[in-house]
Amino acid sequence: MDFNFTEDQVSLRDAVARWVDKGFGFERRHGIAKAGGATREVYNELAELGLAGLAVPEEHGGMGFGAIEAMVVMEELGRGLVNAPYAAAGLMAPALLKAAPAEVQAAWLPKIAGAEALVVPAITERGARYRLNRVETKAAQGANGWTLTGQKSVVPAADEADAFIVPARVSGVVDANEGIALFVVDKAAAGVSISGYRTQDGGRAGEVVLANAPATLITADGLAALEYGVDVGIAALCAEAVGLMDKLVAITVEYMNTRKQFGVTIGSFQALRHRIADVKMQLELGRSMSYFASLKLGEEAGHRRLALAQAKVQLGNSMRFVGQQCVQLHGGIGVTDEYIGSHYFKRLTMLEVTLGDTQHHLAEAAARMQDTAGVFA
Repeated sequence: MDFNFTEDQVSLRDAVARWVDKGFGFERRHGIAKAGGATREVYNELAELGLAGLAVPEEHGGMGFGAIEAMVVMEELGRGLVNAPYAAAGLMAPALLKAAPAEVQAAWLPKIAGAEALVVPAITERGARYRLNRVETKAAQGANGWTLTGQKSVVPAADEADAFIVPARVSGVVDANEGIALFVVDKAAAGVSISGYRTQDGGRAGEVVLANAPATLITADGLAALEYGVDVGIAALCAEAVGLMDKLVAITVEYMNTRKQFGVTIGSFQALRHRIADVKMQLELGRSMSYFASLKLGEEAGHRRLALAQAKVQLGNSMRFVGQQCVQLHGGIGVTDEYIGSHYFKRLTMLEVTLGDTQHHLAEAAARMQDTAGVFA
């Protein structure tokens, strides 16, 4: 299997890296976080590079690129610690709308590709514990169409978004696999109220409350579409984590080669060399599983879901180990707000619990491997 990137993929990586180096230094990122985390302006700059339409089909004004191109972009955004809801709006939203009728796609995908509309998934509910089939939000169909009632939590960039993609229950008990449909809800619609807040990593999220809010049906087979969209998001977060860890390791090695104790750089201490070797090993394990996740997105649902759960477990372990070790290798400065390393650590910590934490995905992987008990022929 050829793991070399194509010329187009290398050019895409270079374009994003140049934008990060030129337009998104740590000072800008830190200032945005201190000001509350609003990043619509940053997202619009990414759109100017064509990234808002990266995953949108060409017939709807996008670039029509696939999972590997998305992975390349997310690695660079992670390396630059770019604070924008790109995975949610630029990758997950088009993946979720893939299940929509042609007229719904025509209404929303061109707006997404041109960054005229910031559309984000609103899928998390209190008490769900990452279970996608646990949906309490209710959908009702009347003479004038569908309306939704319920609440979604920790919605990325909720108060900056223009619309939300929302799973809601049309039938069945609260945790049944059947009876879940997927809808798009305009932020300006009656019955939509939003409470935004800053997240620990300097971004923004919010609570979205729907009270008989008008909605447009994407698909009645909502769980299957939702699982695919979440898997696209997991692969994107895995790639972002690789970029984050790669840069954090580089920052740590540079620090170890300049910080002196007892008249020599601490990078010359054998014990610390062993620790940074273990860190590098975890980084490369994470990188290989990120590639694995992106390559598996095109497979059938059962194999895809297992692969993405396995990837999130490894990335969760790698993120925690790399983040903790790099902070400790810095000493006290590693946790100060003024130092860049602490912000990489906070973002890695947030990613570990986004779209399912390590324990959740370990259980998911275990449940899907019962026939083999983890033993492969």
